[in-house]
Amino acid sequence: MRTNAPIAAHPVARWLILIILAVGVYFFHSFLVPILAALIIVFASWPLYKKLVVCCREKTWLSASIATTLVFLLIVVPLVALAIYITREVQHGVTWLVFVNRHGAEAPVWVTQLPGVGSFLTEWWNETLNHPHAISDLTQLVGLGQLANISRVVITFGGQLFSVLLALVFMLITLFIVYKDGHLLAQQLDKVGERILPKRWFRVSRVAPTMVSSTVTGMTIIAIGEGIVFGIAYWIFGAPAPLTLGVLTGFMALIPGGAPTSMTLVSLYLLGSGHPLAGLGLFTWGAIQLFVVDKTIRPRLVGGPAKLPFLPTLFGLVGGVKTMGLVGLFIGPVVMALLVAIWREWLTEEDEADEAPASS
Repeated sequence: MRTNAPIAAHPVARWLILIILAVGVYFFHSFLVPILAALIIVFASWPLYKKLVVCCREKTWLSASIATTLVFLLIVVPLVALAIYITREVQHGVTWLVFVNRHGAEAPVWVTQLPGVGSFLTEWWNETLNHPHAISDLTQLVGLGQLANISRVVITFGGQLFSVLLALVFMLITLFIVYKDGHLLAQQLDKVGERILPKRWFRVSRVAPTMVSSTVTGMTIIAIGEGIVFGIAYWIFGAPAPLTLGVLTGFMALIPGGAPTSMTLVSLYLLGSGHPLAGLGLFTWGAIQLFVVDKTIRPRLVGGPAKLPFLPTLFGLVGGVKTMGLVGLFIGPVVMALLVAIWREWLTEEDEADEAPASS
């Protein structure tokens, strides 16, 4: 007599499904980051997107088109412009290094004017770099190889812009599909998840959207706060255009290491322009502020809604950025939140198992 058992219930079928999934991951792993980036944007903007769907009278294709266009204009276009600008600046810098390596160059004026160490650095520069092929000798000394090879690698980086643009196009396509059919995908995932983790799937699966939303919200609040506080600090210590520098620092705070880099560059500018006390004061201010924000405020804002402890939140932020770059800033806390959620479920299950014999 034939039975209507699920296909996945047979052991051979389960292994076949796992093999197909592994092959799919192998062939499409290069698109993992664009897919994760699209999911992060969807999770963070889903509450606003639901209001947009209502305004579009439940026409999901129209609301998905509008939302994808807004993401393209507000996120993709500025990032592409920034990437092109950085690539050009790096190419200009490498071109200058090649020229200096070929002809040599005297120490710049700003190096000479550095308080305390200006004379020492000027003497070292003129003795070490002010003759032909000096930079090549220096790079070989520190184990970086020939300068020409380094310059080719850096300049070739501009040629990889096509692959980055392809990833952005794939991300936008994924974004549109998830916006349009996200509710159907969520229903299908819930249906499959309830079979894998009965009675626990709903609690575990809702951790990821909560963590992504809290991470985006926390990073935005921190960026705005650091931009305002650093703008005030720039004005107090006499930096030029403090409002503009504050806005730039707030924008850079969204990137790992961006705020410390901006603050350090402004401090070095103040040192090089003959204001050593202002430069040291700004650097001290910024170091204390960033230490407090990174060690206390950031983990609380990121892990607060999911009740994630401080240490897993910190490990998720640092480990995610180190592993996957900017996308890992959001994926790392999600992974740690899922691990903590599974751990709590196990503890709850053990407590229920211990209470059952006592009640009987």
